[in-house]
Amino acid sequence: MRVLNVAEKPSVAKAVANILSRNQGLRMREGRSRYNKLFEFNYSIRGQHCQMVVTSFIGHLMELEFEDRFRKWHSCDPAHLYQAPVRKFVPEDFLMGDVGSFREIHESVQNLVRPNQLFADAVDARQEIDLRIGASFTRFQTMLLRDAFVIDIAADDRNLVLSYGPCQFPTLGFVVERYWEVQSHEPEEFWTINCSHKSDEGTATFNWMRGHLFDYTYAVIIYEMCVQEPTATVTKVRQQEKRKYPPHPLNTIELEKRASRYFHMSSEHTMKVAVNLHVAEDLYQAGFISYPRTETGYFSERTDLHGIVSEQLGHPIWGSYAQLLLDPEAGLWRNPCNGGHDDKAHPPIHPTKFSAGESQWSQDHHRLYELVVHHFLACISQPAVGAETTVEIDIAGESFSSSGRVIIAKNYLDVYRFESWGGSMIPTYVFGQQCRNVVWLPGSISEAAVTTISCNHCTPGPVYKIQLKFRRLEIPPNYNIDHLD
Repeated sequence: MRVLNVAEKPSVAKAVANILSRNQGLRMREGRSRYNKLFEFNYSIRGQHCQMVVTSFIGHLMELEFEDRFRKWHSCDPAHLYQAPVRKFVPEDFLMGDVGSFREIHESVQNLVRPNQLFADAVDARQEIDLRIGASFTRFQTMLLRDAFVIDIAADDRNLVLSYGPCQFPTLGFVVERYWEVQSHEPEEFWTINCSHKSDEGTATFNWMRGHLFDYTYAVIIYEMCVQEPTATVTKVRQQEKRKYPPHPLNTIELEKRASRYFHMSSEHTMKVAVNLHVAEDLYQAGFISYPRTETGYFSERTDLHGIVSEQLGHPIWGSYAQLLLDPEAGLWRNPCNGGHDDKAHPPIHPTKFSAGESQWSQDHHRLYELVVHHFLACISQPAVGAETTVEIDIAGESFSSSGRVIIAKNYLDVYRFESWGGSMIPTYVFGQQCRNVVWLPGSISEAAVTTISCNHCTPGPVYKIQLKFRRLEIPPNYNIDHLD
């Protein structure tokens, strides 16, 4: 029995053939088109031997357009395009589709079912909505705004088209609105008071619990009161356990954001670079990661999460962490959190095939594959656990606080190297304790110099005075800084 398989594009046909044949006995020959190769290999479906043939099309199988009487720009009011009849037709080139993961492909072949009509209807509805919104707004804004711009009409009539994208244009509106908000912001000067306390255990920096004041005269009065009060009293010591939770399963938006944050890769470079294939789609088409264009934020109950982890056991870097995840005694496993959305089409982005690095991969391919694997392992891990201590002190009726953190168990942070949960240790304080050697920090220092003036009461000596100059925006002009010597 011969079985024909048609993929969305040539690269996907090759990837599917490699997955199903396991690169054993795979034969390739030319088809009617030199771009669409034929891949042949032996396979077994439900115990029945068959010869598989995998080929591909290029383009869309079905197109959607308005009927002829509505296709000309001045044939109707743009608002009428929402009720205008549309027709579907088969163009000269074909098919756009999707290919699943390594495991999904084998399971799909062994468990063939009728296509889901609801999914097909959803795609049709989305395609029709895009056509109606895009065409109507493009015509409307072009005819409305073309006279407001100087355009060389003789050069090319297409210059007159001000295209509207149903997704891109509203997003651009958000960007412009935010830009206007930033431009209209009027900054104001403000003042804050901080201090530090040094002991044998280290130094703690205390922040003013008022935050900041916009009236510097009032701020200076409070500062004077604090400087003249030599004693700080500990009013509260609070210790509590803190948890840093792992990320949700990975979707397209998060993939782009994290690639930008961790690798300084733009969204365009992550998903599409000029006319080259997408970096993420390269990995997907080769079967290393799942479909990278998804809005889904959680895994279904049918997803074999343990099986996906097992495929990473042989990796020299994160293989040992994958082994700990699968060890019940380690207690590291945690079912992933619900990301809150399911597009009903694709699972979250996750690794679908093991790789320790392919010779043809660029640096970006390596980094993106590593991000997908690390993110997946992190989202099924226990949160990091830390102990946080917060200390509050009182000086002249003003409250200041300092906090420090110690990580007890890193858990998912052991594999998710892109995130950290740093903290600083602070000295041990007890309620009611009084501190006298407080150093006041009214602002950042612009200049510091050791003078020739020595302290006559300081032992052991000699001890020389240090003159500090603070930035004038952070301390009022002509303010006496003798307190700081």
